[in-house]
Amino acid sequence: MQIKRYLFSLLFLTSLSYSQSLYKETTKINDSVDYFLEVAVFNKDDKKSFNKAIIYTEKAIEYAKENNLNEKLADCYLVLGSIHFDLNKMDSAIENFIRSINYYNKKEKSTNLALAYYNLGNCYLEKNKTDLSEIYFNKSAQLYNQLNFPDAIDLINLQKGIIQKNKHNYSEAEIIFQNIITDVTNEDFIDTKVEALFQLGQIYFIKKNNVRSIQYFEKSLKTNKSGNKNIQLEIKILKELSKLYQSTQQFEKSNFYLEKYAEILDSIGSDFNNLISENTFNEIKFDKQLQTIEQLDKEKKSQQRTLRFSKLISILSIALISILSLLSLSLYKNNKIRISTNKLLKTKNKELIAQKEKVELASKARSKFLATVSHELRTPLNAINGITYLLLQENPKPSQLEYLKSLEFSGNYLLNFINDILEINRLESNKVSNEKINFNIVELAENIKTSFNEFISENNIDFRTNIDSSINYNLIGDQTKLSQVLINLLNNAIKFSKNGIVWLTIKKSFETKDEVVLFFEIKDNGIGIPLDKQDSIFDSFSQGSVEINRTFGGTGLGLSIVKKILEIMGSQITLSSDGKSGSTFSFSINFKKSNTITNTDNSEPVLEIDTSNKKILLVEDNKINQMITQKMLDRKNIACVIIDNGEDAIEHMKTNSYDLILMDVHLPGINGTEATAEIRKFNSTIPIIALTAISLNENREMLLSFGMNDVITKPFLPEKFYEIVIQYLTNK
Repeated sequence: MQIKRYLFSLLFLTSLSYSQSLYKETTKINDSVDYFLEVAVFNKDDKKSFNKAIIYTEKAIEYAKENNLNEKLADCYLVLGSIHFDLNKMDSAIENFIRSINYYNKKEKSTNLALAYYNLGNCYLEKNKTDLSEIYFNKSAQLYNQLNFPDAIDLINLQKGIIQKNKHNYSEAEIIFQNIITDVTNEDFIDTKVEALFQLGQIYFIKKNNVRSIQYFEKSLKTNKSGNKNIQLEIKILKELSKLYQSTQQFEKSNFYLEKYAEILDSIGSDFNNLISENTFNEIKFDKQLQTIEQLDKEKKSQQRTLRFSKLISILSIALISILSLLSLSLYKNNKIRISTNKLLKTKNKELIAQKEKVELASKARSKFLATVSHELRTPLNAINGITYLLLQENPKPSQLEYLKSLEFSGNYLLNFINDILEINRLESNKVSNEKINFNIVELAENIKTSFNEFISENNIDFRTNIDSSINYNLIGDQTKLSQVLINLLNNAIKFSKNGIVWLTIKKSFETKDEVVLFFEIKDNGIGIPLDKQDSIFDSFSQGSVEINRTFGGTGLGLSIVKKILEIMGSQITLSSDGKSGSTFSFSINFKKSNTITNTDNSEPVLEIDTSNKKILLVEDNKINQMITQKMLDRKNIACVIIDNGEDAIEHMKTNSYDLILMDVHLPGINGTEATAEIRKFNSTIPIIALTAISLNENREMLLSFGMNDVITKPFLPEKFYEIVIQYLTNK
């Protein structure tokens, strides 16, 4: 932590170029960014007043925004990130450091940009995300190399060495620490060399090479004394040396370093609170006194025993022999029992280890399968939903319109259904949040009924709806999850009630000015659910019986998903069935009211800007996705050039200019992230948006770290697609 603060002070404060002469003109700079930042840093580092530091930093941000000082705004977010880092608020620190990086001019290499990368690496290291941490440490080191700042690079390498040591990659860590020892020549950075020697001593101690470990600890101690002596490091080294000599039974040397350790603590006196607690110092002195007292007490007791029991030696010898004989017999029997028990435990341990390895392999296989399924299902769904959208824009016949709307609704449902199946673990861990969007409950119920028309006809179902007519306003809630619940329940009711009746009831059970509680009931007169199966019917892959599975099919996941989704929405499912015929499922959900009218028009959104002079490069290998994306851009008169691989896209961008790049992540050869990183080496301004059927091993944060500006997930909603594309075309 001391090294990190030193680096921040050395690099950031010098970059502000805040001379003493400016302090003499306080009245002229009360509103300047540099003034507010200087006061903020002073409150953070010297006064430890973090609230005041945040207040002055926010004043600097406000001033920079009002005057369009983007470079100064980058400095502001860098300081704000460092404050949150000191407060151990890593998520807020990461957010501000990323903002700082985005505001800095990437073409102008600066120590502050390098420092932002370095701090971001430290944040991810604190969150134990070593992969992301190493990415940003590498970026920081690259900048420092270009700026010819070798001492800062040694500090970064020290962090990398500690990462490798914590990963048990001792050989890699040893190489890094050896290089630091050789490179560091600046007396101001002697602490870095001392720390590297100390870390090497610990590595050899772990490897049980005590000779080499002692050599490095003593060399670390000697180097610390030859430079600007760091008391905190010296205490740490002396303590390790004392422990090491004690473990090798060299008690004289162990005691020597322990006394040195105590002498330093004693010399520090009241100032020792800055390095170690007073309780620890008193504890060391107390231990020495206690050892002396115990030794004297032992000698006294020994003399007393000699005088008091000299006459009873013979009797005690006989008793001792008898006791030893009994103990020997007991130990013999216990030893046999212990050997037998150990053999049994070893056998059980081997079985448990084997089972553990099987479970781990199964978990890895499952994750890999889900990642593959996620991508492979989303890609064709993008084609289905995209083509459906395009057909709806081409004025279909009235007879075709209903089918296309049902196809659109079913495609969207299928996408959400796949997402819920693939993320069932997230449902179980309550990591899925509720959406809050406007929707019309009557329209939702009608769309669901329309999607079931063919299924209703096939099963000869009399489908009846009873929707409270007083619900004449829109609601705010998660219509996607509600749709999935109703579709699952209606699908079961229709499937198990052939030639029967199915009722869908939606009515108000409670209402205020701003909120309403709706009661939902799905009822059928089908085969019913056996009483002995009603407790387990909501478990995953559970159905009423084997005969039901053979007759009606299904995975047995529907009711399990319904239960988990309703729990997320703050509700519970209720089942009522006599076990012979008919079943009733019901639940209640609390919604907020909305005066916003839901847009049911399928026409494309009206854009008020002229995009006819805009040109986009589309990097996509899938022919169907190429066609869909190009047609959607054509509808806005946006010119589009298509390249189907990353290598050609990189070469093409070296000699051509575009307003925007749409980059597919999964490309043959060089993938989209690698292609983006290469383009950023010679073009840091053009917006690059990722197009991805995002899988389990991808996330938005990871994609943005390669230089992408935004992410559009396949299958994408046309409105969302246009919104993001137009945003970057107009901001360019």
